[in-house]
Amino acid sequence: MMATNYYNQKQRRVQNGPTAAVVKYDEGEAPRVTAQGTGEVAKQILEMAEENDIYLQEDPGLLESLLDMDLGENVPPQLYSVIAEVLLLIEEMEKKY
Repeated sequence: MMATNYYNQKQRRVQNGPTAAVVKYDEGEAPRVTAQGTGEVAKQILEMAEENDIYLQEDPGLLESLLDMDLGENVPPQLYSVIAEVLLLIEEMEKKY
């Protein structure tokens, strides 16, 4: 008999700590995952982003997809619309500040 555990995402985050992924985009190239992690690694990623005034986007669905990817892997075209929304938001913020 196999035991099945069911976790809600909020409880999982409490147990595992924060999660983070970094996407790098250079114009003319596909965006790619350059860093990712959970727990202490994610804390370091988030701290470095804050120290360098890098915009953070919280999107659990996108994050889950990015964490499933290998480092250096190009973001698949199915996620381009979400990445484009984030990039547009960043561009608007840069214009305001």
